[in-house]
Amino acid sequence: MSFLDHLEELRWHLIRSTLAIVIIGCIAFFMKKFIFDTLLLGPSRMDFPTYRFFCDIATSLGFDSTFCAQELPFTIQNRKMAGQFSAHIWASIWAGFIIGFPYVLYELWKFISPGLYEKERKNSRGFIFIASILFFLGVLFGYYIVSPLSINFLGTYQVSEQIFNEIDLDSFARNIKISVIACGVLFELPIIIFFLTKVGLVTPAIMKKYRKIALVVVLIFSAVITPPDVTSQIIVAIPVLILYQISIYISARVLKREAKKEAKKAKEKQ
Repeated sequence: MSFLDHLEELRWHLIRSTLAIVIIGCIAFFMKKFIFDTLLLGPSRMDFPTYRFFCDIATSLGFDSTFCAQELPFTIQNRKMAGQFSAHIWASIWAGFIIGFPYVLYELWKFISPGLYEKERKNSRGFIFIASILFFLGVLFGYYIVSPLSINFLGTYQVSEQIFNEIDLDSFARNIKISVIACGVLFELPIIIFFLTKVGLVTPAIMKKYRKIALVVVLIFSAVITPPDVTSQIIVAIPVLILYQISIYISARVLKREAKKEAKKAKEKQ
């Protein structure tokens, strides 16, 4: 195929992916009460499962905790004429993207796979399933861990008792969206490392060399998005560090397979 033919093929894959997101988003649009009252506004209430979990831990250890408060000391408001409608539209679109992520991956795979050898396609079986599972795990981690921890900290933070937190709906929804999508993409780290190793940009030696730097970056990231206590930071940091270690193992496996292939080709030439 020519370059323009490839672009045309890519265009149709993008169109189908966009249509899938729009269709799912339209369905989500009519589920307004569930999307907002249950999902988006869930972390703003103290009966959210994450708050109860951390409250039980703090109580069992004999500590006072903001997770045990009756309610969070802030209100969510809308200050724009079309603010609530706009939030409804964007929440539906992002719901469409998250739910339709496996199909988007499927379209991406259909575009890439014709350029692979038969053996490479066989070795990549399960790509869509594994990548989707990792993405959804990241989404759940972002929603149930990162979002409530950041909301609890930022929503209760005050520089003065005379200043009250009245949070705009768009700002609140953006906080959850960024946490959820960012964690979903972050959990794709093993898949990303797999392909980067295949093209020779990453090796286990490089990842081991910069592991200490990665640890510092993860801890800083955890400190920024969580309340200022060590327990919360460790809870956020542990899954990311585990993913990093898994990525090192995957990178080593890929290089080992590539070395076997090269050795086999060398024998065949002899």
